[in-house]
Amino acid sequence: MKTIRLVLLFCFILSVPLHSIAQERRSIEVDDQFKMANVGDLQPSPDGKWIAYTVRTTSLKDEKSETRIWMLPTSGGEAIPMTAKGSSAGRPRWSPDGKYLSFTASRDKGKSQVWILNRMGGEAQQLTEIKQGITSYDWSPDASRLLLMIKDAKADTTKPKTAKPWVIDKLEFKRDRVGYLTENRHNHLYVFDVESKESRQITSGPWDASGAVWSPDGKRIAFHSNRTEEPAANDDSNIWVVAADDTTKGANLLKLTQNPIMDTSPAWSLDGSLIAYRTRTDKEASWYSSVHLAVVPSNGGAERVLTEELDRRISSPKFSADGQHIYFQLEDSGESQIVRIDHVSGQMERVVKGDLTASSYQLFGDDQIALMVSRFSHPGEVHVYSGGTLKQMSHVNDAFLASVNLSRVENIHFASKDGTEIEGFVHYPADYDASKPYPTLLRIHGGPVSQYSHSFHFNSEVFAANGYVVLRTNPRGSSGYGQDFSTAIFADWGEKDSEDVIAGVEYLVNKGVSDPARLGLGGWSYGGMLTNYVIVRTGMFSAATSGASMAHAIPMYGHDHYQRIWEEEMGLPWENKEGWERISPLNDVDNISTPTLWVGGEKDWNVPIINSENFYQSMKRMGIDTQLVVYPGQPHSLLVPSYRKDVLERYLAWYDKYLKPMPDEL
Repeated sequence: MKTIRLVLLFCFILSVPLHSIAQERRSIEVDDQFKMANVGDLQPSPDGKWIAYTVRTTSLKDEKSETRIWMLPTSGGEAIPMTAKGSSAGRPRWSPDGKYLSFTASRDKGKSQVWILNRMGGEAQQLTEIKQGITSYDWSPDASRLLLMIKDAKADTTKPKTAKPWVIDKLEFKRDRVGYLTENRHNHLYVFDVESKESRQITSGPWDASGAVWSPDGKRIAFHSNRTEEPAANDDSNIWVVAADDTTKGANLLKLTQNPIMDTSPAWSLDGSLIAYRTRTDKEASWYSSVHLAVVPSNGGAERVLTEELDRRISSPKFSADGQHIYFQLEDSGESQIVRIDHVSGQMERVVKGDLTASSYQLFGDDQIALMVSRFSHPGEVHVYSGGTLKQMSHVNDAFLASVNLSRVENIHFASKDGTEIEGFVHYPADYDASKPYPTLLRIHGGPVSQYSHSFHFNSEVFAANGYVVLRTNPRGSSGYGQDFSTAIFADWGEKDSEDVIAGVEYLVNKGVSDPARLGLGGWSYGGMLTNYVIVRTGMFSAATSGASMAHAIPMYGHDHYQRIWEEEMGLPWENKEGWERISPLNDVDNISTPTLWVGGEKDWNVPIINSENFYQSMKRMGIDTQLVVYPGQPHSLLVPSYRKDVLERYLAWYDKYLKPMPDEL
C-alpha cells in the first residue's frame, strides 16, 4: 500500500506545472514600497574582511523609518546585525586599528552622539557627550582622535508660551525642511580625544565647514567652505587646510584653491602631497555646468583640472593605494560608472560600467572596490569589484523581488523635433501583448540637472503592474549628456525639453506601443514643472499629475529658497521681467484642456504649494476637471509613510479614471 501511495504522489507531482511548484509571483503593489529596504553607507573594515552597511526599513503602521547597521564577510556568507531593532543608528565607521565599529545614534531621546562597539564583544558604549549633538564624525588615522562636525548651540533653548516673531536681516533667510533662518548657527570642526574625551574647536566664524577629511599622517585636515563676505550671494566654496592641533579656532587656515566658483569634496593622496577635489570652471553656466576633477598640492600651488576633455559631471574622488590613480563616480548617458584616471598621464579607464548605477563606493585592499549597485531589476545592494569581476554581496531585497513580477525595461533613443537624440527607458507590463496599443504614462524626472538611470524605479513598476506602459526620458536640461545638452534650457524652460518628452511619446505611438487616445503624464519638482509646460502646449494628454511644481516665476523670488540660482539664470526680476514671465506656465493656463491633479507639501519652501494652488484655482474657474491635494506639514519631499502611500494611490486613481476606459466609454 505504501508503494502505491508513493507512485500516486509521484504521478500527481508530474501532472502539476513546474512554475506552480516554484513560488508564485504576483503583481507589485503600492504597499510593497514598505516591504523593501534601503541599503547604504557601506564601509570595508581595515583588514578588508568585512563590510559594514546600513539597512533602512519603513513601517506604514508606525509611520516611521528605522535604520540598523549590519556587516557581512567579503569572503561570502551570512550578514550579521550589529545594532538591534527599536532604535536607529547611522554612519558606521571602522576605527583604523580595527578594534571598534562606531556609529551615530540618538538614544534615550538624546542628541546624536558617537557610539562604539568593541569587536571583541559587549554592548555599544557612548563615546561623545556633546550638548547639541554632532552632525558628522571620522576617525583619525591612528585611531586616537575623532574629527567631529558640530553645529553651534542655540543661544536660547527655552520655549516661550507664545512663539516669538521671526526677525529677518540676512540675504538667505529660508530653507526647505528648516523654515526661516533667523539664527546665525554654523557647522564647525572639532578634534575629539578618544581617551580623555576632550574636544577642541579648530574652525570658527560665520561660515560652514563641510566635507572634512584627515591627512594620512593625521596632522592636517582638509575641508571645503565658502568663506566670502556673503556666502549666500555666490558659489565660491574653496578647499582649505587646517592643522589638527590648531589652537586658534582656524585663524591660521591655508586656502588651497582660488577658483571663484565651486571647489568641494577634498581627498588626500596617500603620501599627503596632493588633494583631489571636484570643481566647476564655467561660472556662466551656473548649476548646468559640467563638474570636473582637479588636484592641488596640499601645501599650496597651482590647481590642475584633469578632466577638461570629459564633458560630464564627476563626484566622490578617491586616490588609489599606490597614489598613481584617482577614482571617481561619473554620470554618463543614463549610467553611473566608477572611473579612474592617471593623474600624471591623464589616461582614463572606466572600471565599473554597463547598464547599472554604481554609487557610494569605497576602496580597500589592493584597489578593490566595495560599492552599491542598482539595476532596472534590483534596488541598490552591496557589491565588491575585484580582479575585473563584480559580485553581489548583500541580498536584502532578494526574497521580496522573487515574489513579484517586474516590468521588462527597454532602453530607447529617439529624435526630438530638431533632430537632437534623446534617451529614454520604457517599462512594459509583465503581461505585455505587442498586438495592441497600451495606455501610456510619460513620467518626468526632477532637477532639471539630474537623470533617469539604469536603476530600480518603484513607481514605474507600480504603474506597469497596473497595466500601463511607462516612458521615462532624459530631455535637455538633464545631466549625463554634456554641458551643452544641459544648458540648452538655460533661462528658457519648457521649450526644448517639452519637445523632447513629447517626441518620446510620439515615438511610442508611431511604433504601435502607445494608444494616442490614452496618454498621461506627470512628475515631481522640475518633473511637475515640465508637466505644466507640456499641458499648456498640447492637448494630446488625457490626464496629468503635477507634484510640487511652479506656476508663476516672479512670486517665487524670495518665497522659495533659490534666490541666488534664480539670479544667476534669470537675472533680477525687475530687470528681466519679460524673461521671468516667459518661463511662467501660468500665463498660458487658458490653453490647458488636460484634467490635472495638483499635489504638494504644505511646508515646501523648495517649490512652494502656492504654485499648485494657482493652477488649481485657475482650472477650477475654467471648469476643467482638477483636484488639489496638500499634505500637512510636509516639505518638498513627503516624509510621512502614509502620505507616500496616499499620493501614489491618488496617481493611479487619477490615471485610471481618464485612461483605463476606452475612448468611447469616456
